[in-house]
Amino acid sequence: SFSLQGADEETLQYFVHYQNTIILFTNVSLPCHLFFSQTVLSQKLSLCSKLCFAIGGAPKEVAASATAFFLQIYLLDVAQINAFQASMVLFIGKVWGAVTDPIVGFLIMKSRWTKIGRLMPWMVGCTPFLVVSYFYLWFVPPFITGRFIWYLGFYCLYQTLITCFHVPYSALTMFLSTDQKERDSATAYRMTMEVLGTLVGAAIQGQIVASAHTLKHCPTHNVTAGYLGNSSGAEIVKSPVHSQDYLSHAVSLPFYRGFILVMRHGPYLTLTAAFLFITVAIQLVQSNFVLFCTYAADLKDHFHNIVLTILVSAVISIPLWQWFLERFGKKTAAFCGITWIMPFTLMLVFIPNVAVAYIVAVSSGLSVAASLLLPWSMLPDVVDDFRLANPYSKGHEAIFYSFYVFFTKFASGISLGVSTLCLEFAGYDTGACKQPAPVVYTLKLLIGAAPVAFIVTGLMILLLYPISEDVRLRNKVCLEELR
Repeated sequence: SFSLQGADEETLQYFVHYQNTIILFTNVSLPCHLFFSQTVLSQKLSLCSKLCFAIGGAPKEVAASATAFFLQIYLLDVAQINAFQASMVLFIGKVWGAVTDPIVGFLIMKSRWTKIGRLMPWMVGCTPFLVVSYFYLWFVPPFITGRFIWYLGFYCLYQTLITCFHVPYSALTMFLSTDQKERDSATAYRMTMEVLGTLVGAAIQGQIVASAHTLKHCPTHNVTAGYLGNSSGAEIVKSPVHSQDYLSHAVSLPFYRGFILVMRHGPYLTLTAAFLFITVAIQLVQSNFVLFCTYAADLKDHFHNIVLTILVSAVISIPLWQWFLERFGKKTAAFCGITWIMPFTLMLVFIPNVAVAYIVAVSSGLSVAASLLLPWSMLPDVVDDFRLANPYSKGHEAIFYSFYVFFTKFASGISLGVSTLCLEFAGYDTGACKQPAPVVYTLKLLIGAAPVAFIVTGLMILLLYPISEDVRLRNKVCLEELR
C-alpha cells in the first residue's frame, strides 16, 4: 500500500492496473490517504490478451481491403457510373470519413464510463449498422439515373461507421499496458491479424472479380482486355466490421485546449506528416493496381493472385519488422521498410510481365507490412513524449489517434479522387475492353512515378522526427519515475 498525502485532489487522475482493468480516479474528493492492496502489478500482457486485442482489427480490414482494391473498378465497370462521378464518390467519401474522425474523438472524450469501459460501447453498438451499409455499397440498384447518389450515400455512411470503430479500437493501445515493449508487441499482433483480414478480403473479392472477368466476352488475345460487366458476382462479400456516429460541431474548452496542445507537439506533427505522404503512395498503388493489370499490362488473368502474394508476404514479414525495430530502432526500420518498395514498383511499370510481377509482389509485401506496423508502433511513443511535456494534461489519447486518421484519410481521399479524375481527363471509356493510350500512360504514372515522389517526400520529413531510440528509452525511464 502507499499514501497519496499532499496530492492535488482537484486534478488528480491516477491509473491503477488491476487484473487488466484500468480504474480511473478523476476529481478525487476522498481523504488524503488512499490505500491499495496491490501497488506494483505486472504490466506483461498474456498471449491471450494480445490475441483478443488483435482479432478485433481483422474484420475491419476484410472490408477495407475489398474497397481499397476493387471499389474503383467496381464503380466504373460494374455500376457503370462515369469516371468523374466515381472520382466524386471516392473523394467525398474519403473526405467525409476523415472529417468524422476528430468528431468521433471528441464524442468519445465526452462519453461516460460504463461497465465495459468508455471505448467498447462505440465498437459494439455500431457494428450491425456497418454490416448493412457495407452490403448495400456492393449492391447494384435497379435504377440507373440515381446510382451516383446511391453509392455516394452508402460510401459516406460506411466511412462514418467504420471510423467509429477504428478510433476507439486504435486508442485502446495506450490502455493495454504502461510498458512500451508490451504495447509494441500487442501492436505487432494487431497488425498481423489486420493483414490476415486484408488477405481474406482480397482473396474473396479477388476471386469474384476474376470470375467476372472470365464471364465478360472480350477478345482473349487482347492484352488490355478486361471488363467487369457482370454485376452479380461483385455484389456479394459481407464482413462483420465496426462502426461510427457523427454530429455536433460544438467544442468544449477542455477539448479545445487539448487539441491545441496536441497540434503544437512537434513529434506528432512530424510523424503524421511523414506517414501522410507514405500512406498516399500506398493508397495510389492499391487503388489503381487492378486497373493497371487490366488495361496497362498483360496481367488481367493474374492480378488476384498477385494481390494475394503481396498480402501473404506482408503477413510473413510483420514478425521480421517487429524484430528489426526492436534491434535497430523504429526510425531506422521505417526508412528501410518504406524505401524497399520504390525500385520494385518502377520495375513493374517498365517490365510488365508475369515473372517480374510476382517478384515485385513479394518485395512490395515487405514495405506494405512496414507501412502498416510502424506508424501505429511509433504513435504511442509520441503520446508518451507528450505526457512528459504536459504532465498535467491527461486523457487526450483519442485526439492523437483520431486526428492522425483524419489527416491520412483526408490526404488519401484527395489522391484517390484526383487519380480517378485523371483517368477521366485521359479519356477512360467505361465498359470498354481496351482503353486508349493516354489512359494506359496515366495508369503507369499512378503506379510508378507518383508513389515514388510521395514516398521520397514522406521520408524526407521523417528525417526530422526527433524521437530516437535514446529519447524513447529516456522517456520510458522518466514515465516510470513519475508513476
